[in-house]
Amino acid sequence: MPTLICDCNKTMPLDPASLGEALGEKLVQHSTLCRREAGAFQQAVAGAVPVVVACTQEKRLFAEIGEHTEGAVAPVRFVNIRETGGWSRDAAEAMPKLAALLAAARLPEPDPVPAVTYRSSGRLLIIGPLDAAERAAALLADTLEITIFARGAGPVGGEQERRHPVLGGRLESLQGWLGAFDLAWTQSNPIDLDLCTRCNACLAACPESAIGLDYQIDLDRCDGHRACVAACTVAGAIDFHRSFERQQARFDLVLELGPRTLFGQHAPPQGYFAWDGTDPAPLMKLRDMVGEFEKPKFFEYKQSLCAHSRNDTVGCRACVDICSAQAVESDKARQQIKVNPHLCVGCGACTTACPTGALTYAYPPVSDQGATLRTLLSTYAQAGGQAPVLLVHSQEAGRRLVERLGREASLGKRHGVPANVIPLAVWHTASLGLEAWLGAIALGASQVAVLATDEEAPQYLEALAAQMNVAQAILDGLGYAGPHLHLLRPASTEDLDAALRDLGARRPGVPATAARYAMVREKRSTLDLALDHLVAHAPRPSGEAVPLPGGVPGAGSPLGSLAIDKDACTLCMSCVGACPASALLDNPETPQLRFVEKNCTQCGLCVTTCPENALQLEPRLLLAPERKQARVLNETAPYHCVRCGKPFGTQKAIETMLARLGNHPMFQGEGLARLKMCGDCRVVDLYSAAGETRITDL
Repeated sequence: MPTLICDCNKTMPLDPASLGEALGEKLVQHSTLCRREAGAFQQAVAGAVPVVVACTQEKRLFAEIGEHTEGAVAPVRFVNIRETGGWSRDAAEAMPKLAALLAAARLPEPDPVPAVTYRSSGRLLIIGPLDAAERAAALLADTLEITIFARGAGPVGGEQERRHPVLGGRLESLQGWLGAFDLAWTQSNPIDLDLCTRCNACLAACPESAIGLDYQIDLDRCDGHRACVAACTVAGAIDFHRSFERQQARFDLVLELGPRTLFGQHAPPQGYFAWDGTDPAPLMKLRDMVGEFEKPKFFEYKQSLCAHSRNDTVGCRACVDICSAQAVESDKARQQIKVNPHLCVGCGACTTACPTGALTYAYPPVSDQGATLRTLLSTYAQAGGQAPVLLVHSQEAGRRLVERLGREASLGKRHGVPANVIPLAVWHTASLGLEAWLGAIALGASQVAVLATDEEAPQYLEALAAQMNVAQAILDGLGYAGPHLHLLRPASTEDLDAALRDLGARRPGVPATAARYAMVREKRSTLDLALDHLVAHAPRPSGEAVPLPGGVPGAGSPLGSLAIDKDACTLCMSCVGACPASALLDNPETPQLRFVEKNCTQCGLCVTTCPENALQLEPRLLLAPERKQARVLNETAPYHCVRCGKPFGTQKAIETMLARLGNHPMFQGEGLARLKMCGDCRVVDLYSAAGETRITDL
């Protein structure tokens, strides 16, 4: 795969020899690849082999050059080595990092995933004061079909000429997404806006001035003179005795004027925009939202692994509580969660919070993210880099902040991204969690920093911080001197610059040998691979347990044990039936409750299911080999039928049942004795007892 590098008019030092050695390719250094040396680009794209271009500044220009190059069919991948390292005071030492970024750009594209489709015909609903709504409509009417829902007249009131349909009344609900917004409202005013001609006769006639230029009556000010009704006799738009019915309509797009009030979630549905009247960006986006659109289906769901609900008992709600788009909800009828792909914005927070791996991130999948991490870190190490810091940032706001830092560094205002800090752009920072961070440490990273911006919902930051506490507790417990994990929330490039310089200078403890395993799609398997490597190379002797923070299902540690009150436990095995991870097991040969700690996700479903309240979560990482083996939590002798001697229950369960039912009228005398019999003997005793009344006797 040809790689083209450019020092951007000699503004950054490059070492083509060392870079080429790391990539296994002979590189030629360019200075004006997008201008005088564009011929090299044309020559590279003339074939069918993908080409890597180390420039994102001129992507559009390169695309145009490719279109005008005969035989140019090669796909082109662009990677930024300028703001991410070349424009830095450490640029001369940044060759291992630049080699790593170039190597990652050469990886195959992720496999395609199912798409979610939206269809919009341009039916726009504008909600706000009538005067502002009509001004906004004038800017969009040439491309969109507009309906206005008036919230008062505004300072000026409506135009005399009505150019668009106007709705009014009490807004009951608005829900949906791009192409499918459903509005429900009640026309709660005596003036019917469909019949109103805006002749202003009612305004002139009203003695209380209760009618505004939104052509609706303020019923609190109206004294019932009904002069307006007399003035509107011909049009008949005013009727104080009209019965108000709930009405519905569907729209493709929604524009709310002023502060956002219709959708309280951090991530509103696609197709909805709020506009304060200043920044024209929302209006520009609205003009382009007509037609058919697609986005990836960002998640995969395996109900068999889900710990949300079993037997009408709710256990884990991590994904429901964390979703900033309200795309995840509980499906009580089916005993599972339900994800609306049209509302999902692809943040991946639900997959990070999910303790079992029932929800997994699909675009890109963990296996592809793992390949990127392994390529970045292994190439960096092979090129001679030391103590790499992985900086995870989003593809939008995070990338812009990093690039601003690089630009300011080129002007001498900042230090820039340090030579050992490797930026990694992801769709959303919440899409990577515990297994990816620990995996990165195992693969050779010395630290992992997550760059948070205004894109992240507050609950995302809380969840990331909580998982970082768990991951850091694991590393500390294993004897790796830290800290290794950081959540950065810079308010400016100056703050980011200082934070990165501080991280770049640290040298925390890491495994002596970097792992070489491949991350897999299954969350727990990836986590186990990382833990096995970290434990195997831990400075601290094995055989102990590392206590972990948490104990709250879905919000704490996904690793741990169970504490059991053996006096309370009756071995009813309700917990075994509820466990989605096969961590709790019975024994078909004898009354025994067994537990495999490696499988436990601390979802808490067993705790909430247990009728005796005998179980309690115990977050920890057991370092002994017993973590992967089944061990007995509780056992008891079987109870033998008093008639035939066959075992049919546990001693504790039968004794508890006898104690609870002993005073009940139905279980006196022979009835209580039958509780001590197996099912077969109980039936025989019922039919053979002389004192029993039978239906044939009646």
